[in-house]
Amino acid sequence: QVQLVESGGGLVQPGGSLRLSCATSGIGFRLASMGWYRQAPGKQRELVAIITSDHLTNYQDSVQGRFTISRDNAKNTAYLQMNSLKPEDTAVYYCNAQFRAATFWGQGTQVTVSS
Repeated sequence: QVQLVESGGGLVQPGGSLRLSCATSGIGFRLASMGWYRQAPGKQRELVAIITSDHLTNYQDSVQGRFTISRDNAKNTAYLQMNSLKPEDTAVYYCNAQFRAATFWGQGTQVTVSS
């Protein structure tokens, strides 16, 4: 059974930082591409960042230079380090895994940026 479990969300002031984690089980993590998506109220889910099995990364323009995606294959876990957070970063953040032509999602973690 495949499981993706996000953690690390919460309330933070503008300019602050959070680190999201996505612990996985049931997939060949080393071979999976891992991504972080987010969905704000009334908006479509959008890609934030992705890291391939070869550790190649890509970011949405609005987070470039502020967010860093990484992975620890020994822990089967992906991370999203978010710095210089802005109110417009407020959303539910979802972990995504693409493995052998299948796509898996976590349950999401809320990130709220507000003073």
